[in-house]
Order: sequence, then C-alpha cells, then structure tokens
Amino acid sequence: QVQLVESGGGLVQPGGSLRLSCAASGSISGINTMGWYRQAPGKQRELVAAIGSGGLTNYADSVKGRFTISRDNAKNTVYLQMNNLKFGDTAAYYCKLHDYLRGDYWGQGTQVTVSS
Repeated sequence: QVQLVESGGGLVQPGGSLRLSCAASGSISGINTMGWYRQAPGKQRELVAAIGSGGLTNYADSVKGRFTISRDNAKNTVYLQMNNLKFGDTAAYYCKLHDYLRGDYWGQGTQVTVSS
C-alpha cells in the first residue's frame, strides 16, 4: 500500500509564497513521476507541475517562472515552491505518484488560499 501525505498549504496574500511537501511511503518502484495537481471549485483538476525520477520537469504555462518543483528521491518526497502567488492559484492541491509498475496514487489534498 502506498500513502501520500501532503503538507504546507494555507492562507497567503497575493505576492506571497508557500512551499508544499508530499511524502510517499510504501512499496514504490524507482521508476516514477511525482506531481502536483490542483482543483478550484467548479473546475476540473489540472496539472500544475510534475517531475520524473530522473529530474525531468513539466509545468503548466500559468505557473512557469513562479513555481518550482523538486524532489528528494532518498525520502520519496516532492516539493512545490510557489512564489508570487495570485488569486487564481487558490485551489485544493493534490499530490500524485505515477508508478510505472504499480499505477497511480493520490494524496488527500491541501488547501491553498490566496486572499488579501
């Protein structure tokens, strides 16, 4: 069984920063992609950023230059540094692990609210 535990969400003013963390535990193969998705009320869940086990990254256009995804393979942990946050970044953020041998796993979500 694989578990993903997210942390780091909260309330922040526009222009502020937050750092999300997601720690994966359980039986995980070494070939995987970890990523962050978000879902705002009334909208579909969308990819924010993803990073492969080799370090290759992918970002949504809306967050390029503001968000940085990174990972610590030894800890099976992925991070999302979010800078210059905007009202439109308000959403529930979900961590996803795509294990190429075992399938997809999701975290429970953490709320990010950007408000003045």
